[in-house]
Amino acid sequence: MILTLTTEVTDKQIEEIENIAREFGFIPEVSRGESRIVVLVKGENAILSRDKFEALKAVESITPISDPFKLVSKKWMKKTVIKVGDMEIGGKKIVYMAGPCSVENNGSTEETASAIKSIGGPGFFRGGAFKPRTSPYAFQGMGEEGLKILKDISVRTGMKIVTEAMDPRQVEIVEKYADIIQIGARNMQNFELLKECGKAKIPVLLKRGFSNTIKEFLMSAEYIASEGNKNVILCERGIRTFSDYVRFTLDISAIPVLKTLTHLPVMVDPSHPAGRREYVGALALAAVAAGADGLIIEVHTNPERASSDGAQTITPEAYAELIRKADAVAQAVGRGA
Repeated sequence: MILTLTTEVTDKQIEEIENIAREFGFIPEVSRGESRIVVLVKGENAILSRDKFEALKAVESITPISDPFKLVSKKWMKKTVIKVGDMEIGGKKIVYMAGPCSVENNGSTEETASAIKSIGGPGFFRGGAFKPRTSPYAFQGMGEEGLKILKDISVRTGMKIVTEAMDPRQVEIVEKYADIIQIGARNMQNFELLKECGKAKIPVLLKRGFSNTIKEFLMSAEYIASEGNKNVILCERGIRTFSDYVRFTLDISAIPVLKTLTHLPVMVDPSHPAGRREYVGALALAAVAAGADGLIIEVHTNPERASSDGAQTITPEAYAELIRKADAVAQAVGRGA
């Protein structure tokens, strides 16, 4: 439940509220806004103890949160804008994250990064140093050597780095080199990984699992936020349906639904649901029209020779054209570009 405090509330009264919450086994979280101070009281069935707080002079009103996800609920906060350097995710302008599925050591990653920067200027570069693959014989990524390549690209180009952690033991090293930690679809319910990312000091981009509901998606985000890291970016990347013409089915409806339920930014990965590069552009434009805060797209200078996901990867030239069209759609829906 949310306690809205009076405008005359003192620090001593706030401390009293926190102590009462802890006494009954709940977790209090204080949010100090420009004009009001509110306290979120977290815990199973916390609302049943509302009478303990209603009697306090400092409490003006109590609002129940029926959603099982509390910290990421729009009832707790209206909108979150995540700042990474000079860029904002969740603001008026949509953002672009682009790069190869996997970091490679043949110079192609650096070449792709240079091409992407020339198209969109300083932005976000994505690439996997650790890769979860269906086959144990497929390329698994370069590990820390790949992270070093990404860091060097960031230093040379000014682009911010987005890369995946697959295991709680990898979070610390990924945080050392990257600007945003990505949690892939296969790890959306890896709860130990979620909790470890919740202790990180940099934002987390959380991808929806391809067989998970919206509620499960938001509960995974809640795991991260409950550990202290409130800078969570949600990413819709397609779900598994009976369709066999594309790799996954992009759940466009998830975008407005999430915008209704949560204050977190919502991005879309059109590459994975497409599975084929000729569909990526159309899905990307649909996502922007539906209200996505940004796109994360697989780009490679030579997709046919990419170490992974080459079929759904577009060239820098195609990426430039996609951005041009996406910017136009963004302007049409009042988002800027």
